[in-house]
Amino acid sequence: MPSISLVLPAYNEAENIEPIVAEAIPALESVTSDYEILVVDDGSKDDTAGATRRVMARHSQVRLVQHAVNQGFGAAVLTGFSSAQKDWIFYTDADRQFVLSELQKFCPFMEEADLIAGYRAPRRDPFVRVFYGKGWSMLCTLLFGYTVRDVDCGFKIFRREIIHKLAPHIVSRGATFSIEWLVRAKRAGYRFAELPVTHRPRVAGSQTGANLGVITRAFRELWRFRVELWRVGTSRSVSGD
Repeated sequence: MPSISLVLPAYNEAENIEPIVAEAIPALESVTSDYEILVVDDGSKDDTAGATRRVMARHSQVRLVQHAVNQGFGAAVLTGFSSAQKDWIFYTDADRQFVLSELQKFCPFMEEADLIAGYRAPRRDPFVRVFYGKGWSMLCTLLFGYTVRDVDCGFKIFRREIIHKLAPHIVSRGATFSIEWLVRAKRAGYRFAELPVTHRPRVAGSQTGANLGVITRAFRELWRFRVELWRVGTSRSVSGD
């Protein structure tokens, strides 16, 4: 099996760091002997960094990457992706809402796909978040065409070369980051596969997706990205490319 970097973006997830790492280690060791775990502390106000350092003292495979101030979901994920050193990047959220041992069922698809995306079946979030999430995915599909069934599902594994090729072009640093890099990867010709994953209710920490500032930033970045692609398409048509 290829080597794997697990990227865990975290904002105020001190309560979840030790349990998620404890779950991640056997999940990774069941599929590879060469792995690392990157916790990206996005300017947390709690003891996320301290909790990570305590875990690092026991597990040499764990690394901490920090933002001095909160930069947003997309910025944290991109920092983790860019800091990864292994052949494949496995991304999941630090909130323990996914069953990491399900990584095993993704591995057989690694020869035929460059990116394997999970979709929550079913999604175990409050009704309002599920409603907004479905609406967001539908809007993204309307604006950019189909990429994956569950755009923001925090359970994906992909070849590291994808992000190295695309990172210089990705502008979004908020929630729009997910759809932007998926659209760019799809248009670059990378092969996608999709599988259902188990989703669990959050048991510790708090969600920030419903924050008004987060939502406003997401729509602003979404529109900027759509306009950028329109402009690129228009310029290519004019030049005859």
